[in-house]
Amino acid sequence: MTRAAAIHAATAYLDEGGFLADLSRRVAIPTESQNPDRAGALGDYLEKEMRGSLEALGFQCSVHPNPSPKGGPFLVAIRREAGATKTLFSYGHGDVIRGQEAQWRSGLSPWQVVQEGEKLYGRGTADNKGQHTVNIAALAAVLKARNGKLGFDVVLLIETGEEVGSPGLDEFCRTQKDAWQANLFLASDGPRLSPERPTLYCGARGALNFDLTVNLREGAHHSGNWGGLLADPGIILAHAIASIAGPTGQIRIPEWVPKELPAGVKRALADCEVGGGSDGPSIDTWWGEPGLTPAERVYGWCSFDVLAFKTGNPEFPVNAIPGIATAHCQIRFVVGPDSTQFLPALRRHLDRHGFPQVEVKQARAEIFTATRLDPDHPYVNFALASVEKTMGRKPALLPNLGGSLPNEVFAETLGLPTVWMPHSYAACSQHAPNEHILLPVMREGLAMMAGLLWDLGEPNATVFPS
Repeated sequence: MTRAAAIHAATAYLDEGGFLADLSRRVAIPTESQNPDRAGALGDYLEKEMRGSLEALGFQCSVHPNPSPKGGPFLVAIRREAGATKTLFSYGHGDVIRGQEAQWRSGLSPWQVVQEGEKLYGRGTADNKGQHTVNIAALAAVLKARNGKLGFDVVLLIETGEEVGSPGLDEFCRTQKDAWQANLFLASDGPRLSPERPTLYCGARGALNFDLTVNLREGAHHSGNWGGLLADPGIILAHAIASIAGPTGQIRIPEWVPKELPAGVKRALADCEVGGGSDGPSIDTWWGEPGLTPAERVYGWCSFDVLAFKTGNPEFPVNAIPGIATAHCQIRFVVGPDSTQFLPALRRHLDRHGFPQVEVKQARAEIFTATRLDPDHPYVNFALASVEKTMGRKPALLPNLGGSLPNEVFAETLGLPTVWMPHSYAACSQHAPNEHILLPVMREGLAMMAGLLWDLGEPNATVFPS
């Protein structure tokens, strides 16, 4: 009954093949939440796969319909212990993006786990089936080492709509908050700072997607007859975009960025070096907000990107001036700026710069809100010390993930201090063909999560808020 025994049991689960077997079953269920034809698979993942695995650990499981017609069902698994006075809340998502079967390289399939060296390929290996599989196994290891006790209660929520913006999640959690009575949040998603460095983060950047459109006329007109006489919507839209961000990516709309980089965020990122490993792209150090380090730009600041731009017929260009041009854009934002004012500020900016013909429209109703637990919070320090004890080296602390998650539901709706421990890395191709995880990272994740869960269950762990 020792901490070391819990960590050994967790890593043995991977070394002896248990992780591969469980993950293979889970990946084989094609839980594409973006594909209406896969709606049945979402329920199958919860009822036929996860329910049995969790009930074997003493959880009481129930599957709930989504209050939103756009989202899939929820699994709530609750484990109560006699005498426990504190509750840990955890989370995972069982849905994945579209499989993109035809685009995977030869020998790989999104619905079959394939091992090549230290990599395990398959849709959901990184996002998020592999990650919540690690955490459930770590719970099992601590239960085994502590004779069937954790020292606290657990509420685990698995949703099946994260990849479509988590519709209904906030409403569902509001209705369950009083019943759950949770105190702390601990889960895993997203990548480490680099493959080699254990990482914790305290929240997530928000994301707002919007469309810019210049619609000047019906149809296209021959450029030989009308060139120089008809305004080109592609040129107008290109200049409008150039007014939003400079040639090195610096945002030119003051309402879109923080007034300053908070001191606590700056301290946390001082020793953080961003890297995607050998598979990742090289960082363009000249891009983004000047005066900031790469880590500060992605974890402490806001970014603007054009995700798609279309004018005319890109696949089959013709000698004609198009009538319409569109761009699908995104702001990733941190705590500080008021996201409700992003599009009004953009409208004022475009009008001020002579682009009244550029239409602005939010791309979807759901947005992710920026959240960040104070990097100096006692729970953060507790988790950092636990990971360093397990790994023998200092983990990276990110004030927030560079990407976006529904963390506002846990931090604001449920009112929980949130700590995330990612088990993936940035070059994992999580939303692309050939998604994969690294076995050494998963093994370290099992050890770190088992160690942290053990520490949370110790009688002197006063980190749980009253």
